[in-house]
Amino acid sequence: STSLHRGVRKQSNSHTSPTLCFSVMPPNANSKNETEVQHDFMWVYTEEPHKTRREEIMKKYPQVKKLFGYDPNTKYSVTALVLMQFAFGIYLKDQLWSPLYFVVAYVFGATANHALFLAIHELSHNLGFKNKDHNRMFGMFANLPIGLPYSVAFKGYHMEHHRYQGTDGIDTDVPTRLEGLLFTNALTKTLFCFFQILFYALRPMAVRRQTFTLHHAINWVFQFTIMYLLVSTFGWGPYIYLLTSSFLAGSLHPCAGHFIAEHYVFVEGYETYSYYGPLNKLAYNVGYHNEHHDFPFIPGSRLPQLTAMAPEYYKDLPQVKSWPGTIWNYIVLPNISPFSRVKRPAPKD
Repeated sequence: STSLHRGVRKQSNSHTSPTLCFSVMPPNANSKNETEVQHDFMWVYTEEPHKTRREEIMKKYPQVKKLFGYDPNTKYSVTALVLMQFAFGIYLKDQLWSPLYFVVAYVFGATANHALFLAIHELSHNLGFKNKDHNRMFGMFANLPIGLPYSVAFKGYHMEHHRYQGTDGIDTDVPTRLEGLLFTNALTKTLFCFFQILFYALRPMAVRRQTFTLHHAINWVFQFTIMYLLVSTFGWGPYIYLLTSSFLAGSLHPCAGHFIAEHYVFVEGYETYSYYGPLNKLAYNVGYHNEHHDFPFIPGSRLPQLTAMAPEYYKDLPQVKSWPGTIWNYIVLPNISPFSRVKRPAPKD
């Protein structure tokens, strides 16, 4: 049996074919029973797997430390994305809701803002600059095209996601029980995917509110000051374009599949999955997610080197073949829902 306590079918000798989104099945592992509907999370009482694998890799490959540190090129790509989004917003300011507006917002705007989500993710790990404060300040700059301030809050929540992966009441990446009860069929799960960015934005405030600090205040003041200047100079059109891009980036967009692909349990016994496909080039290699959780201090640009350095630790793990395919599987498979996440009991005081 696996370490999963409930909510997932036990392993057996019969092998269920891997579903659409997986290209590699590890030895003796089964994809989940595709007709079994879950009614609770998958509770485990073991530590997350990344610390142990990190220690093993560092012992076997001490040269992995050469991959640690920031990527000085991040600031250039982020600056280009920010300028591009403001340019598109200003260009389309008088064409709101036109066919051209929606095409640009979906194809370019959503893709750019999704990349900025992941740039902020990189900066939250201090992987853009050597100085921690410089990463925080540049994260606020990368936040501008998102439309609403979140970079400072994201860092706090995301650090807890790494340190307390799946821990009840702490890891806000895990859906709430209410989400699990509401989104149970193809129609409701389609709605979940369509409005997914709203759940990621609002869930943390419902589960684990942060203390509002000076850094939060600076993030808010800087964001809304620039948005005020944008609106007062060019009207509401550019700002609405930025918000539309952010919404679409976390909706039914090919890149948005990574939100589900990273930790939803499609193969029993595995709670983190990597994707090695071409969309990584648009997302700072966030698809290398096992590698990222093993070594969060390696920038996305160098994670492929980690995979090549220690292939025996990653080649036999389940791999996501397609981010869009993951969205499709999430919607159509009755056994996949917000409950398809590993959870750990909250630590005792």
